[in-house]
Amino acid sequence: MSIVTLKNVSLAFGLKPILADADFQIEAGDKISLLGRNGAGKSTLFRVLTGELAVDEGEVWRRDTLRVSCLQQEVTTELQGTVFDVVSSGLGRLGEVLNGYHQALRQVQQDASDANLQHLEVQQHLLEAADGWNINQKVDTVLSRLSLPAEKEFSSCSGGVRRRVMLARALVSEPDLLLLDEPTNHMDIQAITWLEDFLLCYQGALVFITHDRTFQKNIASRIVELDRGKLTSFAGNFDLYLQKKQELLEIEQRHAEKFDKKLAEEEAWIRKGIKARRTRNEGRVRKLQQMRELRRQRIASQGKAVLHGNTASLSGKRVAELRHVSFSYGTHVVIKDLTTSIQRGDRVGIIGPNGSGKSTLLKLILGELQPDHGEVLLGTRLETAYFDQQRQQLDTDKTVRENISDGSDRIMVRGRSRHVIGYLKDFLFPPQQIDSPVKVLSGGERNRLLLAKLLARPANMLVLDEPTNDLDVDTLELLEDLLVEFDGTLLIVSHDRAFLDNVVTSTLVFEGEGRIGEYVGGYEDWLRQRKQPVTGAGPGRTKAGARTEKAAKAAEAEQGTVTPKTATRKKLSYKEKQELASLPQQIELLEQEQRQLEQQTMNSEFYRQDKQAITKVMSRLEELQQQLPALYQRWEQLEAMDG
Repeated sequence: MSIVTLKNVSLAFGLKPILADADFQIEAGDKISLLGRNGAGKSTLFRVLTGELAVDEGEVWRRDTLRVSCLQQEVTTELQGTVFDVVSSGLGRLGEVLNGYHQALRQVQQDASDANLQHLEVQQHLLEAADGWNINQKVDTVLSRLSLPAEKEFSSCSGGVRRRVMLARALVSEPDLLLLDEPTNHMDIQAITWLEDFLLCYQGALVFITHDRTFQKNIASRIVELDRGKLTSFAGNFDLYLQKKQELLEIEQRHAEKFDKKLAEEEAWIRKGIKARRTRNEGRVRKLQQMRELRRQRIASQGKAVLHGNTASLSGKRVAELRHVSFSYGTHVVIKDLTTSIQRGDRVGIIGPNGSGKSTLLKLILGELQPDHGEVLLGTRLETAYFDQQRQQLDTDKTVRENISDGSDRIMVRGRSRHVIGYLKDFLFPPQQIDSPVKVLSGGERNRLLLAKLLARPANMLVLDEPTNDLDVDTLELLEDLLVEFDGTLLIVSHDRAFLDNVVTSTLVFEGEGRIGEYVGGYEDWLRQRKQPVTGAGPGRTKAGARTEKAAKAAEAEQGTVTPKTATRKKLSYKEKQELASLPQQIELLEQEQRQLEQQTMNSEFYRQDKQAITKVMSRLEELQQQLPALYQRWEQLEAMDG
């Protein structure tokens, strides 16, 4: 049943169309991932869905009594009260009752006068009458899962904490339609996996915008793309979307080429000599004029960013060596007895909950902080480019051009002079945007600008603190390609699981009480290598992954691709008996090969060899990880049939 419908909707800001005769429908229970380039208008579409923004043309229909809650990308600073007050305010009238009780409780804690105690008793009765204790527990649970300080003043929280507060406010209201704009920004992996669990069980409709591909694959049941004003719906997962999208682009390209060829023929005809002009068909002339107008109105597909790193000369072989390093803030132990070495060419991911000390570790490695105990030895000839997740290196009052080149028309990139307009075009900044102030840019555009600023600087070590926030998927994948090709050293703090898996070759994981574990590979490799889940500290899987896996197996069985263990067939054919007899040895050989390859990857020298050799081993490991479960399953099937 439809709860929101957009029909032939158009909306434009100036000459830029956001929606052009767009159709869109949200069904009850939908879990929709909204895709589109930075600046395409996804956040604007959210404002249309909430009714905050009126459209220029078309019809927007919402079900009567529809309750909508929205997490916007930009965080408000206008709300007052404690974190608990702000979160519970998302509950409407019930939230007011809950806030009244908590305010009365605070007054009693400060002054237990008879008047205050009497006021608390009244508020408690109101809360009980509204069945508020269950709601209170729900608010407490969300605050706990998102690691939010209930009694802290909202106005004194950092931008990242305020964003998590607004997410909690949207979640506790459990509306009919939940709109989430980049919900995983400023969240650690543990909180992200909890959010996945929550949303998988959520009964209402959900539309979300995210750059987190793992989150998207785990949650979305449908993908809707906003591209050049049109909304296109794709059933199925992200991989199917990519396949269908490529097919649509190829069809569009063929139509455009056919149209342009016809237009060129008509233009040649209209320019023929006097005799031809005297006898020309006026209807044909009008058709040509219409074609010219259509060509003028055609919005070309936005290009892809072109990212080029500006690599400096090689650093020394040793980049940094930490020997028995410990660091504390007062009585809070951040790092305890850490010994590790970072060599030239290493690609190190740093994983841990918010506030665990990831940025502190970076500052220790870079020499910006001195350890309380132990020593940090830095290598020679280091030239570092640092990506700060707060984007403090950008002056928001200056223009895009001034942030890149201090107002100059030329910039040095990879040893040659380039015009700043051409360079910024590589990062998808059109010429008309170059002299705009940075403060009017979206979050994704600011991230692209900071990348452009850093990558223009010669560096043999890149230090990236949450570089993926607000980037669209295309730019994110191009950044991954650049980092894979970068021949210097990488230090990356990120909560993007797919990004870590695709880029890093080792991880440093905060495991609680100042302990930092070192593992070979990315996030998924860490999950396989750790001995047991870390309680209350490091990131970990929740039952969301298991639920998704079970669902996939159930779907396979339903489609007939998996034979149940309790197969009804009693006798095996000769060929199946031969297969059953050979499977144990086949599995043993593959497991032996898997162990040998894993031993190779655990060797520190493995990642210093030729890239093709590394890729070959990792690809084979991936094949084995897929083959072995299938062989075990087949073995069980045949044994069940034989029994």
